[in-house]
Amino acid sequence: MTKTQELYTIYQSHPRVNTDTRTDLKDSIFFCLKGPNFDANTFADEALKKGAAHVVSDSSVNAGKAKITVVPNVLETLQELAKHHRNMFTFPVIGLTGSNGKTTNKELISAVLSERFKTYFTEGNLNNHIGVPLTLLRIPLDAEMAVIEMGANHQGEIRDLSAICQPDFGMITNIGKAHLEGFGGVEGVIKGKKELFDYLEQNGGKVFVNGDDKLLSGLSANLNRVVFGKDGAEYFVEGSIIESSPFLSFRFSHQGEASKEIKTSLVGAYNFYNLLAASCIGTYFDVDMPKIEQALKKYIPTNNRSQLLKTETNEVILDSYNANPSSMEAAVDSLNDQKSTSKYALLGEMRELGVTTTEEHQILIDKLHRLGINAILVGNGYKLCDKKDFRWFENSIDLIDYLKDNSIKNSLILLKGSRAVAMEKVVDFL
Repeated sequence: MTKTQELYTIYQSHPRVNTDTRTDLKDSIFFCLKGPNFDANTFADEALKKGAAHVVSDSSVNAGKAKITVVPNVLETLQELAKHHRNMFTFPVIGLTGSNGKTTNKELISAVLSERFKTYFTEGNLNNHIGVPLTLLRIPLDAEMAVIEMGANHQGEIRDLSAICQPDFGMITNIGKAHLEGFGGVEGVIKGKKELFDYLEQNGGKVFVNGDDKLLSGLSANLNRVVFGKDGAEYFVEGSIIESSPFLSFRFSHQGEASKEIKTSLVGAYNFYNLLAASCIGTYFDVDMPKIEQALKKYIPTNNRSQLLKTETNEVILDSYNANPSSMEAAVDSLNDQKSTSKYALLGEMRELGVTTTEEHQILIDKLHRLGINAILVGNGYKLCDKKDFRWFENSIDLIDYLKDNSIKNSLILLKGSRAVAMEKVVDFL
């Protein structure tokens, strides 16, 4: 019996996996992961004292101790255990990746599928080389559907994550200017995201594709695919936007049967394809149309993604979870389309753009100036740009200090920026 098989036997009796001693460890298997600034091997004994049923360590210091299995590499062991568990699944696994909208798509798709199936999906943003194995190990064998989000900031990462979660179906939300530094430019992003399609092609899987996206249509031309898009192209599922201000409403159809108008709580026309993707996948898996309508109507965005908030004097579009040139352009276009007489864009910098940092921020500034949108810029990404007549602050704290004496009132305000800028802190001062 291999170490993986031995650990799986333990896992079957204690199907909870943990990597953080600050959380509830009772009856779980604790994996001693290491990072640049920590080594959880030093917490092995503490984990057992806090109720862990077993510990996996790669430190010889823990060799021979009761309830501790010592392995060559804890992270690799976690990943192998997750793959072993995945091989036991008898239900479909859907893998998601893309430059923008991964989490929103995951939540919409899961909401729709949950109307019919016992559906499990990635919690929060656990979408990397640690998060994907943890997600898989939290899925019981009596599940009926799994939706796994996969993120990446360099080539090869989606290939490795696909090998772990082994999706039967997959979707790339879109491919844009995200993590350009790590991917080595737009062509690197395309190659990196396409790794999901490559896996599905090699393993007989099926892809869901936005047929209106020429790049994705081309990349998936030789794959077994299910296509969705705007009305008029005879796709598997088609749809159209009915209203986009302030909230998005739409309808979709399949083989001549049309849904009712679906009024959502999502802001931004860019969410149309996210909603259409969920409608397509739900339809493919025989979720009744009224159930799909119900799930999409009920969905409320959270986690600083496409949320419309009302303060005492303003309406705020809070979309500050992250930002890159593609998502920023879509958010500004959406703001421009909103029916409001006074609009502001408070925009944090976009990270991980490498040598294109100043160029991409200048493109954004030029767009804002051209559209006549009042803007305030935050972060060093804008530092070397021609800022036109826009105010610029080095960080969100400086912006807050300014707003305390220079309040914005009776306006629609877009708040967006990369995660590190934490633009959501500004909400309380609007």
